Amino acid sequence: MSKTLRNIVRLAFLALAIAAHPLAAERPPNIILILADDVGAETVGVYGGQSYQTPNLDQLASAGIRFNYGHAQPLCTPSRVKIMTGQHNFRNYSHFAYLDPSQTTVGNILSEAGYRTMVVGKWQLYSNPFEDLHGAMPTEAGFEEFLLWQLTSAQKGSRYWGPLLNTNGKIKQYDASEYGPQLFNRYVLDYIEAHSHEPFFIYYPMVLAHDPWVTTPDMRDENASDQQKFAAMIAYMDKMVGNVRSKVEQMGIGKDTLILFIGDNGTDRDIHSMQNGVAVRGAKALTIDAGTRVPFLAWGAGVAGGAVSDSLVNLNDIVPTLAEIAGARLPNDHPGDGESLVSVLSGQSELDRESLFIHYEPRWPSGRSDRYAFNRQYKLYEGGSFYDMLADPLEGRPLDVSDLTGPAQASYLSLRSRIEAMPGELSGPRRWIPLQFYLYLAAFLIALCLLVGLLWRRALRKK
Repeated sequence: MSKTLRNIVRLAFLALAIAAHPLAAERPPNIILILADDVGAETVGVYGGQSYQTPNLDQLASAGIRFNYGHAQPLCTPSRVKIMTGQHNFRNYSHFAYLDPSQTTVGNILSEAGYRTMVVGKWQLYSNPFEDLHGAMPTEAGFEEFLLWQLTSAQKGSRYWGPLLNTNGKIKQYDASEYGPQLFNRYVLDYIEAHSHEPFFIYYPMVLAHDPWVTTPDMRDENASDQQKFAAMIAYMDKMVGNVRSKVEQMGIGKDTLILFIGDNGTDRDIHSMQNGVAVRGAKALTIDAGTRVPFLAWGAGVAGGAVSDSLVNLNDIVPTLAEIAGARLPNDHPGDGESLVSVLSGQSELDRESLFIHYEPRWPSGRSDRYAFNRQYKLYEGGSFYDMLADPLEGRPLDVSDLTGPAQASYLSLRSRIEAMPGELSGPRRWIPLQFYLYLAAFLIALCLLVGLLWRRALRKK
């Protein structure tokens, strides 16, 4: 055998040995990011919730990690833009139900890192009924496949019984006997089975438990109250999450899959719940603690079991976390608004973060704009209002900053510095009203003037 041939054989055996080495077989973990719709922390058992049945979420937390101080934006689309891009809203949130297609998303980042990508559930990032918008389509945002409700505002339809859904560009009106959340869940389970042999990223923005309040396949009492229907919707949501975990375990990839479960904002204000013996009204669209405190759970690959974290975390942290887990690089122009939670997930350390900042400008008729910073007890608004959230969760009694002492004074100074250091500003103090409203109002006033003039002329003729 010649020297050249011997070298070729040696290199071939070396390549085989490297391929057979356990480390060579490792691949980035699968990632399933579940975003619940209008589900505040008070609805989940492990957060002290007493009104609803959430055994699967409770088990997910007990086998994984629960973040006690997980926060979102107060309203859905501001949260969805933030979790997709990892940036504060003042940087890239310009319209409700709209994501600028030029933005780099977590889907783009993981797709470029070699992940198979899919989104299923609620999109709400292309257009709204009040403005002529053409935002990001799933494929532009890095998702190869999708099954979505309300891909565009014109495709809204039902999300529950008899849903109108878009599967990879094909719109289908389902029969009234079909239940949207069940269809979404089946799609997720089938995708897991089909792609269990390769790294995948599933973004699962659920439609549950947003209004309208409806029955579920497990509770068909149409005479039930809205509160009872909401309870059934929470139970069904919990069941769907349990199905996802069971599927990855059934496929033998439980240790290779990270599941994140997060709420997009507080619970609907029509809903009243009990948490640790205290009545809590939903605070969706409000900037009080119940409007942004959401379930924030993780389980699976790289997650310490049975852990509880008191780190202050928010949706900005998802993009850098998933990028690190995937071994992917963030864009060069990424502003670094969030921090990776990998060390917290593994139980190695807590975040060295003293406060969170939120820029909230919903650009939607519901919700007042504001900028504020808060820690685990105190909150300061840019306008100067300062609250003790533990003593005054509804923020009805602002503290007199001239009388502050001790921890309250230290928190005030720290939060004020945090706000002053943050760029961006609100476009205006007034509530956002769509242009169509003014057009309709003008048309109404003109018609009213014409009617009054006509009646006046008739009255004069009778004289």
